[in-house]
Amino acid sequence: MAPGTILGMSAAGPQDPRFADVGRLVVRCPDRPGIVAVLSRLMADTGANIIESQQHSSDPVGGTFTLRLEFVLADLATRRVELERALAALAGEWQFTWRLVEATRKPRLAVFVSKADHVLQELLYRVGSGDLRAEVAAVVSNHPDLEPVAKAHGVPFHHVPVTPDTKDAAEARALELVGDVDLVVLARYMQIVSADFCSRFPERLINIHHSFLPAFVGANPYRAAHDRGVKLIGATAHYVTAELDAGPIIEQEVARVDHRATVEDMRRIGRYVERQVLAQAVTWHVEDRVIVEGDRTIVFA
Repeated sequence: MAPGTILGMSAAGPQDPRFADVGRLVVRCPDRPGIVAVLSRLMADTGANIIESQQHSSDPVGGTFTLRLEFVLADLATRRVELERALAALAGEWQFTWRLVEATRKPRLAVFVSKADHVLQELLYRVGSGDLRAEVAAVVSNHPDLEPVAKAHGVPFHHVPVTPDTKDAAEARALELVGDVDLVVLARYMQIVSADFCSRFPERLINIHHSFLPAFVGANPYRAAHDRGVKLIGATAHYVTAELDAGPIIEQEVARVDHRATVEDMRRIGRYVERQVLAQAVTWHVEDRVIVEGDRTIVFA
């Protein structure tokens, strides 16, 4: 998080008047006494009412302190300049970086898919119902199968075929289509994205995969899991880095099965868990609840 990062001022994403005066502030700095008091006083002096506060210290002696606040400040869109000025004045003394977001702004998402529709359907449903406060700006796929799903929700669909010989050109085309979005979601996109692609979306690229990895890799992991008598089916959502399936984990969940479960039972349960895990991870991300700390995350759920 860069020092003094200011979000929420662009016109991207529709505005919701119910959140017009709600702001979110994320602060990170070396841990020392008095940080909470200083920031609370700053908010009070500005006239902001704190409605949610969560904090974490990696180590009270020499560690890093992270604080996430939600607050209400009357006429925030105008008065945020005053708040930014106060934060900037404190940042040098307390050595903190900060991110300030107006909750009225909906982040714009690009969802990459292949042929499986379950996680895409879940994301589109939650966006449509208002449970996920975001805008799906585009669906990109290496197959045409899910175009009807995207169009049914009024979302632009882009078919970008990928072959071993055209992978670089396909990625370049995909970047042209989604380069200005706030977050890219790989919703069972059955392609490995390049290190260059990852570098375009640092801490803004989320993937979902079943939690059989690395035990049951290959084309039919559920068959292999069934044949080994697996008792837990899970899913993991994580940020994508250049190292395959090694990015910081955001959310995980498991469901128990027993000897009666067929391969298709396992696939069905796996789809359910994947839907829940990815949707939750994306929700936490767009609500500024996820902070990357090295190879792991802090999640203020």
